[in-house]
Amino acid sequence: MKAVVMAGGEGTRLRPMTSSMPKPLLPVANRPIMEHVLRLLKRHGLSETVVTVQFLASLVKNYFGDGEELGMELTYAHEEKPLGTAGSVKNAEDALKDDAFLVISGDALTDFDLTDLIRFHKEKGALVTVCLTRVPNPLEFGITIVDEAGKVERFLEKPTWGQVFSDTVNTGIYVMEPEVFDYVDPDVSVDWSGDVFPQLMKEGRPIYGYIAEGYWEDVGTHESYVKAQADVLEGRVEVDTDGFEISPGVWIAEGAEVHPDAVLRGPLYIGDYAKVEAGAEIREHTVVGSNVVVKSGAFLHRAVVHDNVYIGPHSNLRGCVIGKNTDIMRAARIEDGAVIGDECLVGEESIVQGNVRVYPFKTVEAGAFVNTSVIWESRGTAHLFGARGVSGILNVEITPELAVRLAGAYATTLKKGATVTTARDHSRGARALKRAVISALQASAIDVRDLENVPLPVARQQTARGSAGGIMLRTTPGVPDSVDIMFFDERGADLSQAGQRKLDRVYARQEYRRAFPGEIGDLQFPSSVFDSYTGSLLRRVDTTGIADSGLKVVVDASNGSAGLVLPSLLGRLGVDALTINPGLDESRPTETAESRRSGLVRLGEIVASARAAFGVRFDPVGERISLVDERGRIIEDDRALLVLLDLVAAERRSGKVALPVTTTRIAEQVAAYHGTQVEWTTTSPDDLTRVGRAETTIFGGDGKGGLIVPEFSSVFDGAAAFVRLIGLVARTQLTLSQIDARIPRAHVLKRDLATPWAVKGLVMRRVVEAAGDRAVDTTDGVRVVEADGRWALVLPDPAEAVTHLWAEGPDDASAQALLDEWSSVVEGAGHQGG
Repeated sequence: MKAVVMAGGEGTRLRPMTSSMPKPLLPVANRPIMEHVLRLLKRHGLSETVVTVQFLASLVKNYFGDGEELGMELTYAHEEKPLGTAGSVKNAEDALKDDAFLVISGDALTDFDLTDLIRFHKEKGALVTVCLTRVPNPLEFGITIVDEAGKVERFLEKPTWGQVFSDTVNTGIYVMEPEVFDYVDPDVSVDWSGDVFPQLMKEGRPIYGYIAEGYWEDVGTHESYVKAQADVLEGRVEVDTDGFEISPGVWIAEGAEVHPDAVLRGPLYIGDYAKVEAGAEIREHTVVGSNVVVKSGAFLHRAVVHDNVYIGPHSNLRGCVIGKNTDIMRAARIEDGAVIGDECLVGEESIVQGNVRVYPFKTVEAGAFVNTSVIWESRGTAHLFGARGVSGILNVEITPELAVRLAGAYATTLKKGATVTTARDHSRGARALKRAVISALQASAIDVRDLENVPLPVARQQTARGSAGGIMLRTTPGVPDSVDIMFFDERGADLSQAGQRKLDRVYARQEYRRAFPGEIGDLQFPSSVFDSYTGSLLRRVDTTGIADSGLKVVVDASNGSAGLVLPSLLGRLGVDALTINPGLDESRPTETAESRRSGLVRLGEIVASARAAFGVRFDPVGERISLVDERGRIIEDDRALLVLLDLVAAERRSGKVALPVTTTRIAEQVAAYHGTQVEWTTTSPDDLTRVGRAETTIFGGDGKGGLIVPEFSSVFDGAAAFVRLIGLVARTQLTLSQIDARIPRAHVLKRDLATPWAVKGLVMRRVVEAAGDRAVDTTDGVRVVEADGRWALVLPDPAEAVTHLWAEGPDDASAQALLDEWSSVVEGAGHQGG
């Protein structure tokens, strides 16, 4: 006997899950509903099956093919227009006209005994046997009344409570003889229970009802979809489940990686090659699809998560459905009954309320509170570029495909035949992505000079030697699973705002230039990169007095690429240096705040015991440095900036110092004392670089370990700052603690407040209004200066839904009071706007 599987429905009540996927392909316990149906047919010997398709038909055909993988023979009958339940079977008449056949829905989950149903049909000599089942609430279904012999007496489609005279409903599973086709007109919409069966009964033809025992769930609503998953996990329905039951009710499929410190409370299912980190908690009735990543601290309860989803740390998912290829970012919360469609982005700390529908390809902003469905807005982040180039989680936000498109867009902004310098840090992720970047550049008629693994300042300096630009890939500082793709201009500086916008435009339009076969770019690997860098550095930075000073320093390369340049640098400096942690550690391409702190504490212990003049610790890409004084005490980065400023200004006695507006105003006192002046810049590194290029600039820094030595380069450079510092200390004969002691203490406090994008403009307007007649500086954001010199700065973040606040006063208490005052202004405007 053959079977017919009805797989043409749109499943409109299940949107947005069915917006981009036909209902029969919706996964239940990580397998499409229709696959469960086909496996049931096969178990009962019905391996020859015709599938009727209409809505998104190609997706169904592509998934199941000819059925070979399931050990079945599948053919397809395509409806050009909806033909109703009977019309669509009539459409497959040619394949069914020789023998009795079984009709079953491709989107109902069941384990009925089909063999017994067919036996009953044959015993009764029926023309049609309707498979019936008892349900507690029959309103959604067609009611069927049968007599004692099983003959159907009456049908009633979707009754009201006043018409409910039975709990026996039609499951849409039928066994039929081919003569039934005589009662169905071709190419028009015809239904079995509404049109054909009443006609058969009028003519007295034998229609029987078989009341089936077992499980049946018509997956027509979100509630029934989530219930079907729970029923599979609870064992209420007999279906095949991939994987191993590692403890009662806890199913884990092949290749899944679950950390022993993850909390699992079954029944639950974790799909193949999923990864669940330590500290994640997965509770009962949760289904996690294939290749899903569940980060530490995430909580899932009765959640259905489709394939290739990223669930960020500390996110909270309850009773919701998450479509495939969607990213749920840190601390997002999705409430009971919410449905997120395919390929969406739910931003950090956002809340999606219960029963909200977010349609495919949408973005929910960070910090947003969503209480109505998101249907029309399109996906697309406001800015490609953040503070450190294009940043994101490796293989979630930053994929090889994105790297190729970005590099193609960047190449398109340059002339054919131009040269681009590429470089990376020592992480495997950066290495893999850089290969994708190089291929895209060459395919866009760009020659590539690949430096491989070098410190960031070396990549910038080499880019400035005749390249049209550069691309550096590195692990995001402090975030081991994220990557930054940094773009440089011809001077090795970060791409300007205008350059970023140009790249953004080409990327958004996807108008990439491709090379003709004869124009494919060349790839070279320059040699002696480190020697040329150190030679140039030592020629340009004043090193007088170092060789005779007898200074001893301790240098911590922190297992990063800075260690690659130190041997040739220290050897030629002629200084007594002890280097620690020089080897590269691929498994630690960046460091957390904690590991950096403990590294500095260790460095301090070594400096004190070795009686060194000071200790310096490089970040893993050699861009920034942190200092420890001769007593082994850590000099915080904002203090280190003032110490170096004092040393440089005391030696130069004139010129300008480039500092971002967030720096303590004590810097002005230090600079003025030595006859120099501060030029305030925005917080963007490319603005500091711009001022650093000016002839009169003698020094620059950002207070976070990034220091500019203008005589060598206009960008942050750890090695240049280190060489400059040794020279200054050797010549002044002062210790770092003596210099630190003569600079007044600063009291600058910082706070970040979540601010939806839509109200950022309103927030800044309110800040200006609240400033009244106080002095206002708008170099970057709005800085409000009180009459007594205290100040507060309100600055909207360019890439995230956040507003940053700084405040400085004569002591912490007054700075705190100022911060609280302006925080309430920002929050008040934010609530009003939201």
